Amino acid sequence: MEGHLSTRNASLRAIKAVHTIIWAFFVLAIGAIWVSAATANFVGAACAIGVVLVEVAVLGLNHGRCPLGSIAARYTDDTRPNFDIYLPVWLAARTKPIFDPLLGAGIVFALVRWLTVAQ
Repeated sequence: MEGHLSTRNASLRAIKAVHTIIWAFFVLAIGAIWVSAATANFVGAACAIGVVLVEVAVLGLNHGRCPLGSIAARYTDDTRPNFDIYLPVWLAARTKPIFDPLLGAGIVFALVRWLTVAQ
């Protein structure tokens, strides 16, 4: 039984690590929208927007949840907001309210910069 528990813990740690890396990638992509738009790199901004919109589609197809959370739930009874990712509880619980507006505003910023710089 102890070996089974060890395998479950190792699986959960691996999922949490992968989830954290993916989360960081998308946070950086949202930041890249802002930086690219600020520096008039509109191809870079468009690429970053496209990458993040893929994530938005995946979340949308999964009823707003990351599919890794469902996989991680198989390995634990923990229900805290960060059971499936290496983030502080407060941040894991507020990821969408923090980063959704940053994404939306970044897209608007990129569009406004493109329209004003292109003239």
